[in-house]
Amino acid sequence: MSEPIIKSKQANKEVNGISTEVICTEFSNYIFVVLTQYGKIGTLISVTPDSRSNDISTPTFSTKVLLGKDEPLTHVCAKNLATFISQEAGNRPILLGLALKDSSVDTIKQLKEILVSCKVW
Repeated sequence: MSEPIIKSKQANKEVNGISTEVICTEFSNYIFVVLTQYGKIGTLISVTPDSRSNDISTPTFSTKVLLGKDEPLTHVCAKNLATFISQEAGNRPILLGLALKDSSVDTIKQLKEILVSCKVW
């Protein structure tokens, strides 16, 4: 049996009592991640490594809301989650769909643990 062209994994777990779905899909140029507690993609954010960073050991990331609410908390959550993924995936850009009812620090920590189980990179 041959490998699928596009690798994708998903998980459904309870995070602080809220059913949360995580879907990770690897494309050749992006990693697409959806974290939802509403059953929809939600706000779509592009997270790209910043090539202007002088320190290679700690790359910086730029976030840009493509669709949805452009709020400071969205950028904080996106950077926190996507930096973790991108660094493990060789600093590839991430397309992140966020639809969270609870975006507390504890939720973000638990989401990172679920992301590890959905690793496609």
